[in-house]
Amino acid sequence: MHKNSVASVTPENSSWKSAVAKYQGAQNWKSIWQLCNTFIPFIVLWYLMYRSLEISYFLTLLLLLPTSGMLIRLFIIQHDCGHASFFKSKTYNNRVGVFLGFITFTPYFYWRKSHAIHHANSGNLDHRGIGEIYTMTVEEYLDLSLLGKFKYRIYRNPFFLFVIVPTLLYVVLNRFPGYGSKALKKVESSIWWTNLGIAVISGALIWLIGWKAFLLVQFPLISLSASLGVFLFYVQHQFEDAYWANQGNWEYSLAALEGSSYYKLPKILQWFSGNIGFHHIHHLSPRIPNYELEKCHKENPIFQDTMVLTLKSSIATIPLTLWDEDSGKLIAFKKLRAVIESRQLQMATVSE
Repeated sequence: MHKNSVASVTPENSSWKSAVAKYQGAQNWKSIWQLCNTFIPFIVLWYLMYRSLEISYFLTLLLLLPTSGMLIRLFIIQHDCGHASFFKSKTYNNRVGVFLGFITFTPYFYWRKSHAIHHANSGNLDHRGIGEIYTMTVEEYLDLSLLGKFKYRIYRNPFFLFVIVPTLLYVVLNRFPGYGSKALKKVESSIWWTNLGIAVISGALIWLIGWKAFLLVQFPLISLSASLGVFLFYVQHQFEDAYWANQGNWEYSLAALEGSSYYKLPKILQWFSGNIGFHHIHHLSPRIPNYELEKCHKENPIFQDTMVLTLKSSIATIPLTLWDEDSGKLIAFKKLRAVIESRQLQMATVSE
């Protein structure tokens, strides 16, 4: 877990705007090829998972790994459609995004709006909650009741957050409106249309192969891909030196480049995750298609002064649960006592 030491982007240094400009805008032939080299293998692998049930469920679970990778990659394509960066045409972005929502169990327009809210407020302490993993400050946590502390600890427990929540989110919670936001009220119909699409596709598959075979393939597929996807999203924003600020001090470019990590994955995992590891570039300019993110990163040293995470170092981010405004760092629960004692010592020194 480290940061490079090259030129940084500051609020006064707006050169990033001209730097990203040439990478923005879709190239339709690249997008079509990416859609084909992901969707077709996904269908083939799903079918092979089904046929492998006749041989061994162990083989089915082996095929689960690449199939989940393809499903995550399809979600990244849907994600790009939501940013209007995958195709040049807004219509095609929306049509493909809606269709992929039936596959990823994600209501396209509802998710698109909540994700836009996340981009507009990432790292802003005064606007947390929608489209992100909720993070409390130390002060907020200490002000909670015992029951409130218990609930937050359960929520941030790794097993609950990365195993139970992802499946619950994509299988159950995505089927109903959430958040209670007025901005999301306008796109709630997207949820019901997505539910209908999922029901039609699932019903057809159950009719063809039976409900048992369908569940033996689809349930672990959704569960694993959701868990991996949530972890992938988690490590992009939940690291020790992640940027957080109150509204008055919050700045867009700093939130993007210091509040989002560069998740440096092995090439095969980078491919399956659709280059989303270049998350700092993506947050700086969501209009850059996923297939241009790496090029933008490599060709512009000003974007290389960011937090670099690897598979190994990303594991160390899992316990980080609270934002300590005094130190400007995310801390683990186990460090909370030391933070409290430090504050008490400071108060005692001041009173003397």
